[in-house]
Amino acid sequence: MKQFLTIFALTLFFMGCKDNEKASELKDFTTEPEVKENLIDTIVAENPVSEKSVARIKEELKKQGYQTFDYVNEKTGDTILMQQYFMVFLKSGPIRSQNEEEAAKLQEAHLAHLSRMYEEGYADISGPFGDDGDIRGITIYNVPTLKIADSLANLDPMVKSGRLVIEVHPWWAGKGFPLR
Repeated sequence: MKQFLTIFALTLFFMGCKDNEKASELKDFTTEPEVKENLIDTIVAENPVSEKSVARIKEELKKQGYQTFDYVNEKTGDTILMQQYFMVFLKSGPIRSQNEEEAAKLQEAHLAHLSRMYEEGYADISGPFGDDGDIRGITIYNVPTLKIADSLANLDPMVKSGRLVIEVHPWWAGKGFPLR
């Protein structure tokens, strides 16, 4: 079961990182400024977020009900658009008495739910923790309200069964910034 969860987490990680391949190429050319500049131009040109102005992105997010604010990076002077996301902690629930076959079916349905949330654009990243603690994993929902994040997280078959419970927290991140 742990191997399966690890493989799933790695799959999600690599899916989330596939758009960052060109960014990793940038590190190889740190001594060649022209090549580095061309790669930066290519990355910016291919990044859909960069095609719209920050003001337009902010306006669209506001229309959809998202919370945002501007943050000025003191080091660079750049203004960064911060967006509110919702981090859902998946914790061990009170009903963990399922037999191995039932637990495996729930796990399959749980992974299908998380995949659907990712594919439909509601969740940006999901994955289990690598220890056997009370907090089993997280999902970061990219939705405008806590109520929507809570509702989507409660649709998870593991949560419905009581095997997992959720804890939802608002979380802020720079819009368009990749994981690294």
